[in-house]
Order: sequence, then C-alpha cells, then structure tokens
Amino acid sequence: MDQLKVRIEEELRGLSGRVGLAVEIEGESLYVNCEETFQSASLIKVPILIEAFRQSEAGKLNLNQLVSITNHVGGSGVLQAFSRDALLTLKDLMTLMITVSDNTATNMLIDKLVMADINRSIKKMGLKHTILNRKMMDFAAIGQGHDNFTIPIDMLTCLKAVNEGSYLKEESRAAVLKIMSYQQFQDRLPGLMDLERVVVANKTGSLPRVENDCAVIKYKGKTAYAAVLIDRLDDVYAGKQKISKIGKHIYDYLLEE
Repeated sequence: MDQLKVRIEEELRGLSGRVGLAVEIEGESLYVNCEETFQSASLIKVPILIEAFRQSEAGKLNLNQLVSITNHVGGSGVLQAFSRDALLTLKDLMTLMITVSDNTATNMLIDKLVMADINRSIKKMGLKHTILNRKMMDFAAIGQGHDNFTIPIDMLTCLKAVNEGSYLKEESRAAVLKIMSYQQFQDRLPGLMDLERVVVANKTGSLPRVENDCAVIKYKGKTAYAAVLIDRLDDVYAGKQKISKIGKHIYDYLLEE
C-alpha cells in the first residue's frame, strides 16, 4: 500500500482544489482529508438507493409498483424528456437515479421514501457526517444554505455496507451492486481502467467546481473501495482527469498484487 500512497500523493500535487480521499484494499487503508465535509452532489443517491431496498425488505415498498412521472426537473437524467403520462416501476426509478443520475427519479424517490427516513437510515448505516437536506435542483434550498453533505470515509462505509455489510440482505446488496455496475458515467474512477479485467460499481457526482466519484472495484477475488471528492476546482475537467488517474493507480495496484 505504501507504493500506492506515493503514487496518489504525487498525483495530487499541483491540483487546484481541495481533495478528500478514502481507499481501502484488502484491509489496508489510505486516507487524505477523509473526515472533511464536502458537498455530496449525486453521491447522496447511493444511500437513497440503499434505503429503498431496506424499505422493500421491510415490506413498506413494492419495487414493482407503477408510478406516473411527476414534477420533472432539469439537470442530469432522461425523465425530463419523457411524456407526462409515462409509467415506470419504482425499481426503474432507482435504476435511472444511479445509472444516469436522473434528478426527477431521485426527487420522486425522496418523496416516496420520506427524507427523514432516508436520514435515519444514513445514521443507522454508521455514516456520521452525511445528510440529505434538499431535493435535486432545489436552488431555493441551496440559497437558504441547505445542501447535501458527506465525508470521504462515510462514502467508504456506505460502499462496504453495499458489498459486505449486514445492513441489507445479500440479495438486496447484490441488486444494489448490479444497478451501480450499469453506471453510464465512467469518466472518473473507471475512466482509465480496462473494464474487461475488473468489475466496477460506481456513482459519480458533479456540481459547479465539484467532481466526486465512489466505487467498488473487484479483481480476481480482491476488492478495492474508493471515494474521491474534489471541490474548489478552477477546472472541473482537470478534476475529472485527476480522479481517473487515481482510479488507474488503484487498478494497477490491484493487478500487481
């Protein structure tokens, strides 16, 4: 892990922005500003997904329930282009929330799951400084100082809950990972990996001057967890490139070991 640490520290030099990073590979860890608070952007959608499966397990939610698409919002996603009478299952909304980061789907799920219950679930998972304070594209809430926040180590805890924890049943955990593995935004942590050789389940997040990604990366029985959050960026493209290079260093380390 020392060699990986050196590579990543070299990669971070000269970046115009604040970086938070948490990486764990086979019990070894690497942390940089891992308990500093960052805007979560769409990383918050992972704990929302987990809560949906938890409510399904508890019999409170039927994932096959058909719902009408309501309250279209802009930003990421495709539902804003769907007809107003379109019907999708809750499972479809969950899939769109993750794979294309659909904001309309996310807001519908927040209404269905209830924000307070999502936040209770976040705490029960052991995420100490992660909170959902607003819906997606709620600029009025942002203007009043309400935003969604997390810390890198919390996102690592969240990923571990998905892959190996007891918070969800094994079937639900497998379903979460499957949805995350269909991620369409692969320009950050997986961006320089050979995806024929590793299995990646990730969720990105972007806001003005913010680029985030978190991922479970598997190779031949070995698992890496990674969360990289960068804010205060002067050049968001440079931030994405930096996250991709960090992902490549993790990939190389997995294959070398």
